[in-house]
Amino acid sequence: MGVLLIEKVFEGTVNYMRLLDEQGNADALFMPKDLDDKKAVEMYRWMSLTRAADAKMLSLQRQGRADTYAPSLGEEATQVGSAMAMRKGDIFTPNFRQHGVYFVRGWDLVSWFLYWKGYEEGCIVPKEVGGMPYIVPVGTQMVHGMGIAFAQKYLNTGAAVVSYVGDGGTSEGDFYEAMNFAGVYKVPQVFIIENNQWAISVPRSRQSVAKTLAQKGIAAGLPCIQVDGNDVFAVYKATQEALNNARSGPTVIECLTYRMTMHTTADDPAKYRSDDEVNAWKEKDPLDRLGKYLRKKGLWDDKKEQKLASDNLEEIDGAVEKAEKFKPDPKSMFENVYSFMPQTLKEEMDAAEANDFWQEKE
Repeated sequence: MGVLLIEKVFEGTVNYMRLLDEQGNADALFMPKDLDDKKAVEMYRWMSLTRAADAKMLSLQRQGRADTYAPSLGEEATQVGSAMAMRKGDIFTPNFRQHGVYFVRGWDLVSWFLYWKGYEEGCIVPKEVGGMPYIVPVGTQMVHGMGIAFAQKYLNTGAAVVSYVGDGGTSEGDFYEAMNFAGVYKVPQVFIIENNQWAISVPRSRQSVAKTLAQKGIAAGLPCIQVDGNDVFAVYKATQEALNNARSGPTVIECLTYRMTMHTTADDPAKYRSDDEVNAWKEKDPLDRLGKYLRKKGLWDDKKEQKLASDNLEEIDGAVEKAEKFKPDPKSMFENVYSFMPQTLKEEMDAAEANDFWQEKE
């Protein structure tokens, strides 16, 4: 006769981290050593600029002066905190909402506005920014990031890749495949789940019955953590630690945040979620929370806030003015498709140029 044997072969844990509460209180004992007052103020400035640029772009789209746009209102801490933790040489693969990441990493506002106005030139991200262009297909950026991270390991550059995905994107096969490959080959990749609770009209509860989305990485053998995504300090700390450990392999970070407005300008969130839910999350506003912290420490006041708002408006309006005066080169629709131009595409471009297809007619 056989003998029944049952023993536990695995048990996983996902910890939750928060450093800054809704009232702006933080324990200095647990703060990252390099996160001083100057850096905290810098975080606030970037988050404020991100929110102001976001509001301007939404206004432009409603006026017919920009294309379909994905707002980031409410998600500034996840984006700015993770971007500020990145080191020179690190690379990021976004989805379509990481506006704050681009700004922190040095992408200029003029190019950003050009992108959302639909110009090819706006899709060229400078090498020093260290980011891929916006990626709209859901989840594919995770595999892109994994491949880039594999290359960094192979070339021994010391750089890591930060890949962003929404809660809905964690249901895609690309997400799982990227984690599995990254885990097997121990590539330097950080998976950031920007869990804003809604994938268009599909709530987080319909994505997975798992207690956390972070735990999806456990099956791939990855260390996982869940953080308060509206706490810029916690996001910074978790990302910094993951990047410092990237030579040993990847990490999954789930950032709990909230999309306080529509998925894109083609969406109406009032049709699928309640005002009570939105108002409850407004109490956790990441910008308001950090502002309270700075004021309690005597680092911020109304005068500085007014100056920052004025500076942001001036910078944004100047960028919009330049973007709207921009005259695109029609050749860009051919030149920016591939890393090199195939002969068939060159023939099309030559034919278009020879026939003045893009010349304004009298």
